[in-house]
Amino acid sequence: MSFTPVDLHGTLEFLRAAEALKHTTRVAWTSTGEQENVASHTWRLCLMALVLAPRFPGIDVGKLLRICIVHDLGEAISGDISAKLQLLIPNKAEQERRDLLQLCEPLPAHTRDEIVALWDEYEQAASPEARIAKGLDKLETILQHNQGAMPDDFDFRFNLEYGAKYTTDDPVLRTIRAVLDAETEHRARERESRNVRPAT
Repeated sequence: MSFTPVDLHGTLEFLRAAEALKHTTRVAWTSTGEQENVASHTWRLCLMALVLAPRFPGIDVGKLLRICIVHDLGEAISGDISAKLQLLIPNKAEQERRDLLQLCEPLPAHTRDEIVALWDEYEQAASPEARIAKGLDKLETILQHNQGAMPDDFDFRFNLEYGAKYTTDDPVLRTIRAVLDAETEHRARERESRNVRPAT
């Protein structure tokens, strides 16, 4: 399918705006102490989906990857909100959807509609692919927290409950969760042995 000049301009405008995800930080740090950004989180989430896909029979891998790619796109506008703060913001999903619509406005209508539909499917956990994407999203976050050079006051114990409802139904997600929870428990105890209190 060829581009019209308007569609090409709009697509490039969207891609330039999405570049913001490369410097939109998250409450996570890399193993070398750099603060993680949304783009790097999304990259490893997609990598997880790709390498684990054969273990999810009947899953449309292409759809799973597309959902993973778009799941945090709206954060290019208003940024990331930590899991703890999300508990205090009841309309976070509504704001993120408005941001997504703003970000996608320059795109051709059919592309914009596809991205928004994938995001809605993810947010509502409305398909097997969306539910797996949600579970993997939580697991990637926990994996990064366990691997990263987190601040001394980081609350590892929060992660023992974080996203549990998305990682308990599927046996693959449940198995990975058990390993990561053991790592999380180890890091929490290590911090507690040094009498470091988590931030509230």
